[in-house]
Amino acid sequence: MVLGFREAIDAQRKAGQLRDIDRPVDIRYLGTLIEESETALLFNNVVGYDFPVVAGVMNDRERMALAYGCPFNDIQAKLREGVARPIPHETVNTGAVREICYQSGDDVDLFSLPVPLFAQKDGGPMITPGVTIASDGKGGYNAGVYRNLIREKNLTGIDLVTPNDLRRIAEQNTLEGKPTPISISIGTHPAVTLATSYRPPLGVDEIEIAGGILGAPVQLTPCATVDVPCVADAEIVLEAEILPTGWTKPEGRFGEFTRIMGALHWNPHVRVKAIYTRKNPIYWALHMPWEVAWLCAVIQEASLRQSLHEANIDVKAVNITPGGTCFFHAVIAISGRVGEGKQAIHAAFAADDFKQVIVVDEDVDVYNPLEVEWAVATRVQADSDVVIASGMRTKPLDPSLNLITGRMPTTAKMGIDATMAPDIPRARFERISYAFAEEIDTEAYLNADDATVDASDETDIAALAAEIRSVVDDAPTYHSDLIKQFWSAGAMNVNRAIGQLHETGDLWQDEEGRICLKDSPSAAVPPGSKLTNRID
Repeated sequence: MVLGFREAIDAQRKAGQLRDIDRPVDIRYLGTLIEESETALLFNNVVGYDFPVVAGVMNDRERMALAYGCPFNDIQAKLREGVARPIPHETVNTGAVREICYQSGDDVDLFSLPVPLFAQKDGGPMITPGVTIASDGKGGYNAGVYRNLIREKNLTGIDLVTPNDLRRIAEQNTLEGKPTPISISIGTHPAVTLATSYRPPLGVDEIEIAGGILGAPVQLTPCATVDVPCVADAEIVLEAEILPTGWTKPEGRFGEFTRIMGALHWNPHVRVKAIYTRKNPIYWALHMPWEVAWLCAVIQEASLRQSLHEANIDVKAVNITPGGTCFFHAVIAISGRVGEGKQAIHAAFAADDFKQVIVVDEDVDVYNPLEVEWAVATRVQADSDVVIASGMRTKPLDPSLNLITGRMPTTAKMGIDATMAPDIPRARFERISYAFAEEIDTEAYLNADDATVDASDETDIAALAAEIRSVVDDAPTYHSDLIKQFWSAGAMNVNRAIGQLHETGDLWQDEEGRICLKDSPSAAVPPGSKLTNRID
């Protein structure tokens, strides 16, 4: 496990997945430069700003794997481990983020931070990766990731539209006419971002989940101007409070993880009281949509695997597909008993906000869309293998929903059971495998200078036919296996010998297409024939 934001960046740099840009860069171009880059980018000279900017840190599977120090598919297991075995945070009186008081009081100027405008129709520059910590009123802390639209030099919005614990805390304080103290930690280890984006079971602390993922306590340090802590090794922290304005201020729009522009929201305002940083801080501009989408993929897979585990489904692979915005669609490979395809679909429906679930057999590569579509095309009957469930929980960000003010939306979900039907012979689903593929290295063969001799002109076809007849008398044999067994004779001569046996009426085929003797008990019988063993 890689510990620390800087170490995660270094790991990506060493693997060629992060590129340092030292030339002067105009902040107006950052969004497009990241979107079109094949690596994460660290802009060391953003014109007019004090801090470098890094973005694209979690834009794909490989970069996330480097940040977590494990294969991408294992990150969800680390999240589940963190949920099952959380590690309490550790409070320290120091920390890198406490090293410099960058601005405080009337000197706070959020416009001095290198916060880019991402989408053309965003409502303004958005602080995107901040881990927001608030007191839960019960002696513990609530943590989550929320965007902050910069409004004034010390004022932002905060997106609290979706019902969650922070909204509940802020609503209660608003009713009492008092602000909600918060800290916003920017540039924490991606594991902290992951844990605080996760919707944990009731009573489970998100910061403790992060500790469980990391295998070590997350260190928190007290803030100077608000009575809540921040992440001690963050790059930058904003000490702030949610004002008791209620949900009355326009906020957004914003390019969401769905790759669609979100609607204008109504949210409270946040007053920033101080900005602290570590020495030589790096501002993390979490890039939409993919840095959030791949985060969602891990969270969705963890939730899905847990639900499938509880349903006793033998899961072989899971893909939360990028085409489904790493959130709404899942492909699941299973090795199961009769009926488990549909059982897996219902378990997935219950797990989270999936709209489409495709269940396939373990021979199908869930990461290959061609393979998945092939399974649907060859193993599905729509009237029996498609499951529709209506009136189910969903995310309001789905633009296909009919949203009604004051009412939580619901959605319809579709599951496709693309596993092989148990009452159809498996031979009907047998894939093509190419003859003699195991005998050859294609590139080496095509690039070799020496010629390969296929056949001998001196082969005695009659003698070869007799040998072949003896082989198929012992057991039905595929044509390719006969060529392999008599390899030195060459394909042409083996084909001639088999042809000779057909001319003499000796050969037939069994139900699987193997060559056998015509009077063999294995010989296939034409449909409707009363004969059982012999065809004349």
